[in-house]
Amino acid sequence: MVYVLGGWQSDFASNWTRQGMDILAGFTQTVQQGLAVTGLDAAEVDCGHVGNFVAELFVGQGLLGGFFGHADPGFDGMPTARHEAACASGSLAVQAAMADIEAGRHGLACVVGLELMRNVPGVTAADHLGAACLRGQEFTDCRYVWPQAFSDLADEYERRYGLDPAHLWRIAEVNFTNARRNPNAQTRNWTFTDRSFTDDAEANPFVEGRTRKMECGQVTDGAAVLFLASPERAADYARRRGIALSDLPRITGWGHRSAAIGYRRKLADGAGAEHVFPQVRRAILDARQRAGITDLSQIHAVETHDCFAMTEYMAIDHLGLTAPGEAWKAVEEGAIEMGGRLPINPSGGLIGLGHPVGATGVRMVLDAARQVTGMAGGYQVEGARAVQTLNIGGSTTTTVSFIVERRAA
Repeated sequence: MVYVLGGWQSDFASNWTRQGMDILAGFTQTVQQGLAVTGLDAAEVDCGHVGNFVAELFVGQGLLGGFFGHADPGFDGMPTARHEAACASGSLAVQAAMADIEAGRHGLACVVGLELMRNVPGVTAADHLGAACLRGQEFTDCRYVWPQAFSDLADEYERRYGLDPAHLWRIAEVNFTNARRNPNAQTRNWTFTDRSFTDDAEANPFVEGRTRKMECGQVTDGAAVLFLASPERAADYARRRGIALSDLPRITGWGHRSAAIGYRRKLADGAGAEHVFPQVRRAILDARQRAGITDLSQIHAVETHDCFAMTEYMAIDHLGLTAPGEAWKAVEEGAIEMGGRLPINPSGGLIGLGHPVGATGVRMVLDAARQVTGMAGGYQVEGARAVQTLNIGGSTTTTVSFIVERRAA
């Protein structure tokens, strides 16, 4: 069992390059703010883990574990590591920190996820992000790899079950609406018209394939930090602050599955399975099984990967909110909205909040911890005590899910 002592997230509307910040500055700001809000001292932390996808391509920088020593001298000598799994990089950093704690090697870990991506033109950024596909063997005839990949997924759903694009537009609209309540959301001040979430070619043009502009997550600069602790260190932290240990959120379950990197290979491997992506479904169920959750009604909110609206559409049925291919029912009944049966992405998700790739998995756990402790502010889900995250790297090549809860000890 691993406790979440707290953390911090940068403003995802920030453009670090325009503000004169490099990736080290973003890392340092995030860690220092995290230490301040948790009241921790760097010297208390036993190990550091970083989630990042492609800093080598965007800024020519690797070996990001070495940033800790610059962020605070108290980290000098601390063991650190960097983790990469495309958009699931942050979740793997969280999982590695948990493993350190559960193995008894360390008692208190600092986990940082970050990406600087707005320093290059959009086409260049899209090409860099294509490192998570099977280079030279898939999506070679398109300009934007990932809008095309999830356009292909929409085609697959169309073939298997039928698909109304209006349901994708509604998913996007819900996430943009939720983002308005989040003071860190990249799109919180964006404005839309009554044509924005329609098939209007000017207000909502095609980007690649059948994927339209409003269905896309945002290229974002940003970072998030978490401090994870063993039961013993968490108990000491709670005692020193005069709070009950049961008031601290816990990561009670995790699931981690991988599939072949090629999109078509995934479809072939999953042919005949109940769900389009069997490994996504397995990761979700693994997390619940480890947390002792036997029914979806025990989950009160979800922070899921919505790099595109189609990704969330897929997640809805893989989460079990509907039968396979029937995610449209949850969209139409408002089940995914605030106040619905299972609010999805109350933060705004990747579409509304933003998607600094390496930060996303860390940010999801931070938002889940805020939800279960009633600290999510304007996007709080009333009565939330258990939140599931679903973080996907590539075309579901890596899938990681966590259950974050606050419940009586």
